[in-house]
Amino acid sequence: MKQMIPGLVAATALFALPAAAQDALPADPETAALAAEAVTAEVAYIFDTLLFLIGGILVFWMAAGFAMLEAGLVRSKNVTTQLTKNIALFSIAGLMYWIVGYNLMYPGDWTIGGWLGELFSFASLDGVAEADLENGYSVGSDFFFQLMFCATTASIVSGTLAERVRLWPFLIFTVILTGLIYPIEASWQWGGGWLSEMGFADFAGSTLVHAAGGFAALAGAIVLGARHGKYRADGRMQPMPGSNLALATLGTFILWMGWFGFNGASQLAMGTIDDVADVSRIFVNTNMAASAGAIAAMILMQVMYGKVDLTMVLNGALAGLVSITAEPLAPSIPAAVAIGAVGGIIVVFAVPMLDKLKIDDVVGAIPVHLLAGIWGTLIVPATNSDASYVTQLVGVVAIGAFVFLASLAVWLVLKATMGIRASQEAQISGLDISEMGMEAYPDFVQAK
Repeated sequence: MKQMIPGLVAATALFALPAAAQDALPADPETAALAAEAVTAEVAYIFDTLLFLIGGILVFWMAAGFAMLEAGLVRSKNVTTQLTKNIALFSIAGLMYWIVGYNLMYPGDWTIGGWLGELFSFASLDGVAEADLENGYSVGSDFFFQLMFCATTASIVSGTLAERVRLWPFLIFTVILTGLIYPIEASWQWGGGWLSEMGFADFAGSTLVHAAGGFAALAGAIVLGARHGKYRADGRMQPMPGSNLALATLGTFILWMGWFGFNGASQLAMGTIDDVADVSRIFVNTNMAASAGAIAAMILMQVMYGKVDLTMVLNGALAGLVSITAEPLAPSIPAAVAIGAVGGIIVVFAVPMLDKLKIDDVVGAIPVHLLAGIWGTLIVPATNSDASYVTQLVGVVAIGAFVFLASLAVWLVLKATMGIRASQEAQISGLDISEMGMEAYPDFVQAK
């Protein structure tokens, strides 16, 4: 997602063919003049707004992808709790982004020199039949689209902490993450803050969304600890297979599909043929990176372990998607393939590394979103000459430090005040019984 630009600029842009196709301009002067005719402000407004709305719907569909992925990768005794967390966190994000997040992220006036925007200022819409062409798009479409990114950040945390975090402490953390932590760090770039002024580049949020969610998840995993029985006394790791790999695969495909809105609509404009061509280029690069991530993970698993692990392949595809998100427009197809493939490789090495550190990440969100997100952000200058490796590193460190430390503080306060970890008995019987009093698969429970 690029920094917001005044819609009037897009509304007055000229239709233009790509530079490579300049020689193909029609020879007839009258036809050439028509080809270069400016798009009207109303047409640009309509198409830009539609891009936000359609892209937002696709990103919304990713919420279903996260829910299915997590439901498939947790054990059957925890599925209901995980599904509840997913619908609750999305709903909380909607309310908190309206109450404080949107205007905190896109401030009219900075309150602390580019570091903090407007606190507790409710988001508002255009009046009925009162569209403002100078915006270039409707306020409602922008709010809707940006909200989906906020909710995605919280979804990343949910999977990592599954099977042992209590429901209500997690939801309280979600309130703070979606209302304050995410909007503040995202405002540094997408709200025209200090990172934007420095030249930091993160097109659709490899760091601003994905790595941020990964840092919040990492802080929670450290404070929360591993699931009961995950790591034995002798240091060995106890495998805890998910309940339904078909659901996990479905969730991955849903996320893959939603990513076309995540990256494609982050072009933020569809009022010229150049913008539309760029959106299609983003779609292609996004898809190629995901494909490369999946195949790289599959081949590497076969080489290293002699067998292919489906969960690694699924996460390899997601890591490829995260990796390309920081810059899905500039790369050529081969570059997009290489960027996505490295994301898939990162996952294969990072999952066992976390187990050695005894950091229990149930769905592999930290390798996928945090590590691949950092990789994707740092490699942007390789394809985008306007970006700097030093600035990219500064952005990653600043956002990571802020999100991790802020999240760590919240988790520690919650742990000290109300407790965040389910009891050993609750983990053995399952959080569905202890937290929800109902099970996702009651017909498969053996009668006592």
